[in-house]
Amino acid sequence: MDVNGSSAIISGGASGLGEASARELARAGATVVVADLNEERGKSVADEIGGVFVKTDVSDEDQVQAAVDAAVATGKPLRVVVNSAGIGWAERTVNRDGSPHNPATYRKVIEVNLIGTFNLMRLAAAAIAKTEPADADGQRGVVVNTASVAALEGQTGQLAYSASKGGIVGMTLPAARDLAAIGVRVNTICPGIIDTPIYGFSPNSEEFKAKLVAPVVFPKRMGRADEFAHLVRSLVENDYMNGEVIRFDGGIRFQPK
Repeated sequence: MDVNGSSAIISGGASGLGEASARELARAGATVVVADLNEERGKSVADEIGGVFVKTDVSDEDQVQAAVDAAVATGKPLRVVVNSAGIGWAERTVNRDGSPHNPATYRKVIEVNLIGTFNLMRLAAAAIAKTEPADADGQRGVVVNTASVAALEGQTGQLAYSASKGGIVGMTLPAARDLAAIGVRVNTICPGIIDTPIYGFSPNSEEFKAKLVAPVVFPKRMGRADEFAHLVRSLVENDYMNGEVIRFDGGIRFQPK
């Protein structure tokens, strides 16, 4: 699908993987809605790429709908959704002090990562369904969701995070089958260790990053956000990619911890 002249929504578009994806799709000619909680950074990114910023908590249905409405209001047909908003959390099922995992933190991670992804996918798809087909196949749009290799190989303390990302993986094929009726493709990327601001910039963070890179097969480094964005664009532009879960991890296989 050619995104030139269309609109796109990127959740988590103010930083990291989302920002890189927003910039890549803007370069391809899309008008991008940057949906993020970080108002200052989100507006800056949107201004730089000629897009629109909408302050969005993806777990809030009304705020997600506002982001979708903003995409429709651009006057460009909504064709692309990239779900990259998410949060992390580390806590054992039973902690070292003997206390059980806090259900409130578990629920929060599920609400943002899994339900947030579901919210944007379903509400945006409903808007995409109202557009005219973009090609002879009847294609109208593409959804790219972001999970994690932790969905497949969750480490110690990643119970909530792995459950949320595993849910995204699990709904990929059913969503693709559901949305085929309106000409929408759905794919999911499972990133490994990607160098984003989440790891910080202190000298200690570099030491930490070096440890993370150790299990990577090749190339022996962290992935880059622009490489992720390149994959997003490839999934959008390759019309036969549908219902797939793609590892993006340099061949890493997570150990228990």
